[in-house]
Amino acid sequence: MLSFVNKISAWLMFKPFLVWLFLINLGGTIFGYIWYEGQLSRTEPIFLIFVPDSPTASLFFTIVLGLWLIGKRSSLIEALAFITLIKYGLWAVVMNLLTLWQTGDIGWEGWMLVASHFAMALQAVLYIDHYRFGWLAVALAAVWTLHNDVIDYVFGQMPIYSSLSEYSSQIGYFTFWLSIACIAFALFVAWLNKPAPFQLTKTDHSR
Repeated sequence: MLSFVNKISAWLMFKPFLVWLFLINLGGTIFGYIWYEGQLSRTEPIFLIFVPDSPTASLFFTIVLGLWLIGKRSSLIEALAFITLIKYGLWAVVMNLLTLWQTGDIGWEGWMLVASHFAMALQAVLYIDHYRFGWLAVALAAVWTLHNDVIDYVFGQMPIYSSLSEYSSQIGYFTFWLSIACIAFALFVAWLNKPAPFQLTKTDHSR
């Protein structure tokens, strides 16, 4: 079993796969920002960076993948990607399922959002063995994450789910504790993974 897990971990760093994953995340990031176009057009400039939460999370991971592909890394961006991918991935899944419960239907777009955001969280977890961020990076990422919650639920810049607007206080409370859980998870990963060199898997041309 351990051998199988190690093979999967190595395969995840296989360079052609990383290129494919980089392109998928880049495309998803661009699509996400376009998705927020309507809300961004009504947002005050000072809040613009805090509104498109999920696309920014996938942007962080896209940067992580790009750095890995050129043999570099950023512990802060890795911590930001890990925390925000899991947080906003799970958040969007929960919000869409709540919308389904509230309205009885979310259409194909809603199910597309459920699948894509669950994949966001899943990919963050799959790469646990490969992150090399420490306590300081997690602390800085935590400031960003919790500050974003304040902007969303104190200044009213949260993603728009009109059918759930009457539950904004409860959603804000859930979001805060989801942030705390993701930050705690990142602290565990920082403790689990000691800094060490990493390698991309190369194709074996001898076969």
